[in-house]
Amino acid sequence: MSVLPGAEPFLFDAGSDAPAGILLSHGFTGSPQSIRPWGQALHAAGYTVSCPLLPGHGTRWQDMNRTTWEDWYGEVEREYLALRDRLPAGAPVVVGGLSMGGTLATRLAEVHAGLATEPAGLLLVNPSYLTLRKDAALLPVVSKLIGSFPGIANDVKKPGAQELAYTRLPLKAAASLSKLWKIVRADLGRVTVPIRLFRSADDHVVEPASGAALLAEVSSTVVSETVLTDSYHVATLDNDAPVIFSGSVEFVGSLLAGAR
Repeated sequence: MSVLPGAEPFLFDAGSDAPAGILLSHGFTGSPQSIRPWGQALHAAGYTVSCPLLPGHGTRWQDMNRTTWEDWYGEVEREYLALRDRLPAGAPVVVGGLSMGGTLATRLAEVHAGLATEPAGLLLVNPSYLTLRKDAALLPVVSKLIGSFPGIANDVKKPGAQELAYTRLPLKAAASLSKLWKIVRADLGRVTVPIRLFRSADDHVVEPASGAALLAEVSSTVVSETVLTDSYHVATLDNDAPVIFSGSVEFVGSLLAGAR
């Protein structure tokens, strides 16, 4: 299937002397459109920014049910390593994401913990690590009987803002996401890199328990949380987007200053 207009991956190249790179990942059923303004703000600050289109996304919801969390993570990791190779030797790479994109970014920090390829830090906007909804336990069974449920897209407070995402929730893919949550939760203690968390106070997709789990279970000593009071889940397109953008630029700058 062709990629939906606007859902394409992006690479904003800051040139051969870019001081840092940022790898961003979009969320479950979403597309790079939801975080393109975030990437543009970071690029405007002088950084090379990359965002892949995750497998099964950006076309039609049925395609997601043919993919798993391993496919999504594999794409993020491949793009991360390619971004490292693109930058000058020794230039740090920060990994960030929205919703499930934050989950995948966290997994990358876990997998590469203690290695030369460990990211310099994590930028997370409403990342997901769990759900307290009891019906989620039925996903493995229900997903074998039903292809999809009504979608979770476009949880945006700002009038006129639209997220380019599926209007249906692919259940086999959702069951795979729940497996990813368990794996990431089990390894949160491996994360030691600095973290900047942006969390919406009013989020209709990801529960507050996800952010609480992250803050309680990582081993990072440099962690800051910003609560967004005027945005829903897709905060990168919402009223608090400028807070995320300026805070992200400040975070990357602080990492570079610390490295110097």
